[in-house]
Amino acid sequence: MAQDGTLAIDMGSTTTVVAFQAGDGTPGRLLEIPPYSCSDPAVIPSLLWFSGPGDLRPLIGRQVLEAGPSAQDSPLLWRDFKRRIGAASEDRPGAPGPLSAERVGGLLLERIWKRLPGELQPRRLVLTAPIDSYRRYRQWLQQATADLPVEEIALVDEPTAAAIGAGLPPGSRVLVVDLGGGTIDLSLVALEGGEGKAAPIAQLLRFGGLRLDDSRQALRCARVVGKAGLALGGRDIDRWIAAALVPEASPSGSLLEAAEQLKCALSSAPEAVVTWLPGAAAAPRALRLERRDLEALLRERGLLSALDQLLDAVLAAGRAEGLDLDQIDAVLPVGGSSRIPLIRQWLSERCPAVPLRDERPIEAVALGALALTPGVQVKDVLARGVSLRCWDRRSFEHRWHPLFLAGQSWPTGRPLEMVLACSRDGQAELELALGEPRNDQRAEVVFIDGLPQLRSRPAGPPAVEPWAGPSLQLALDPPGRQGVDRLRLRFSIDAAGRLVLESEDLITGERSSAMALGAVR
Repeated sequence: MAQDGTLAIDMGSTTTVVAFQAGDGTPGRLLEIPPYSCSDPAVIPSLLWFSGPGDLRPLIGRQVLEAGPSAQDSPLLWRDFKRRIGAASEDRPGAPGPLSAERVGGLLLERIWKRLPGELQPRRLVLTAPIDSYRRYRQWLQQATADLPVEEIALVDEPTAAAIGAGLPPGSRVLVVDLGGGTIDLSLVALEGGEGKAAPIAQLLRFGGLRLDDSRQALRCARVVGKAGLALGGRDIDRWIAAALVPEASPSGSLLEAAEQLKCALSSAPEAVVTWLPGAAAAPRALRLERRDLEALLRERGLLSALDQLLDAVLAAGRAEGLDLDQIDAVLPVGGSSRIPLIRQWLSERCPAVPLRDERPIEAVALGALALTPGVQVKDVLARGVSLRCWDRRSFEHRWHPLFLAGQSWPTGRPLEMVLACSRDGQAELELALGEPRNDQRAEVVFIDGLPQLRSRPAGPPAVEPWAGPSLQLALDPPGRQGVDRLRLRFSIDAAGRLVLESEDLITGERSSAMALGAVR
């Protein structure tokens, strides 16, 4: 008997989760997608192996694991491709073969759809997106799902879906600690709703079979108070384990899979042993690891120090919004690596008075996506911010003044106002030079001999990279006088992610119309 309903797909760097909820309102459940998914829980390893450069029928998920070292150690194996989707060119390591990460991710979505149980007929597909690349990820998903035969497609950000999936009520303020396969993301999320307000719902991408790229629908917003992240995840922990146990071997696919099995087993046992199959020419080898040794390794590599820095940055953003730690309703760990006991201990020590909601670290995002009805847009957040170069009358030099900070949500509710004065008599124009602050995290991930390392950065103000192209020149008629306030500027970020400027001449009273200065991110 055909069963309609809503399908949710949460594509992760390490595993992909598929869930379904029937239209009669029965609770959502995880779906097994044979032959791709594993059991307990039913997840699909985010692995695709292509037999050759022209192959478009790859082995997926469990099929790759069952194929053994021939597939897991192949140069044509795709893993960790989610972090590459929508990423800048400098953040894209060499690809295994001619396909792009976007094409590989699209193939995974297509194959999952084709392998759905025959009795299921989804009328709505809900997808999840990382909050730090929400816009770019959304654009890719619209293209990747263009040919899927489904009437409605919606999108929700992962932190909001995780909070709803963990059973937290609308209006909650939640610290989401997402330790995925490729990244660590901490987000302080204020869910929409509560106190008589409407609950959050996802953003529609397609309705009635039509794409809604240019829709002007009025959308309610969930708000990200602060966020911080690091390009380090569970797969990097696997590399650390592999290097510690087998330092003479390169971190190949089969060795990484064995390291991941050890890591997962140590979440519930004090000691674990797995069998590593190096290949046809080598004998199987037993790998043994104790939990205390794993914890010592993580401390030595600086993982807890990096988490401390991320948490401090997020909590500082919360305090700037009047939200202290004791006002947070719950800490929500998600992602497979969040089950590591040392991570749970760190969370309990750093957030001792905040309830830890850790019942569903793997499936919370997918189940939360099912609970979110399409029709609401979640505000994006700036990854780096925008600064304006100004003349400092005290030091007699130019300095960069921040306009919008990394982690701030947009579109902005109110314009940011500032008044500029002339630096000399007879000044006929004011130059507006804009720039993007570089990431000022005090730790960064670098690769040394193929292994991820955490390296501290020097203190001090972050450097600013000027925007490409000529600076904006605002004419002054009549010319200005040194030290006299002349222009009132109003900066805002619109729904398209553009920095918009309106100006007012304080001498003549003339006002300019709004002009878009460029895209922010």
